[in-house]
Amino acid sequence: MKIEAEFVTSAAGAGDFPRDRLPEVALVGRSNVGKSSLINALVRKPVARTSAAPGKTRLANFYRVQRGISPPLYLVDLPGYGYARGGDMAAREFNRLAEAYFARAVEQPIAVVLLVDSRHPGLESDVDAWAWARSLPCPSAVIGTKVDKLTRTLRTRHARELESLFQQPVPLVSAVNGEGLDALWKKIANLPRQTAE
Repeated sequence: MKIEAEFVTSAAGAGDFPRDRLPEVALVGRSNVGKSSLINALVRKPVARTSAAPGKTRLANFYRVQRGISPPLYLVDLPGYGYARGGDMAAREFNRLAEAYFARAVEQPIAVVLLVDSRHPGLESDVDAWAWARSLPCPSAVIGTKVDKLTRTLRTRHARELESLFQQPVPLVSAVNGEGLDALWKKIANLPRQTAE
């Protein structure tokens, strides 16, 4: 299936966000969970800058994506949380940007996908992030990344742990080998159409 994708803008605050009202799917997760790599895997080309060093994404990066005949939407790569570099200042920057971004959810169709590293189920910061995501006026989902790094036994065990923690199935994906990406695309396409309960 043909996928068109392009980087549109990096936003430091509310004045920089696109205003064309396309649906948006925001990817949220710990630093180095693989948000940028996952975007590149989903669109099958390197539109998002990636780095092995955590904490590189400091702005909200908007990518306009159209898959086949589906309507276009934005995949939004938000800065990661939980990385110590920058300490309280980095945390305040993330909170300020996230607050400005999600404040638009009352007028703008936004969904949030929390990415968690499937190798480390149950991190306190991920559980806290899910509670926060569920408090937003947006549809939300959880996805486990880096499943290619798990053995078959660990994959089954961690999938069960994640499902128990987040009280819903947590699809596992790999940006390296493409596992789970088709299922993730279906979820992404449907999320912005849901209404927050």
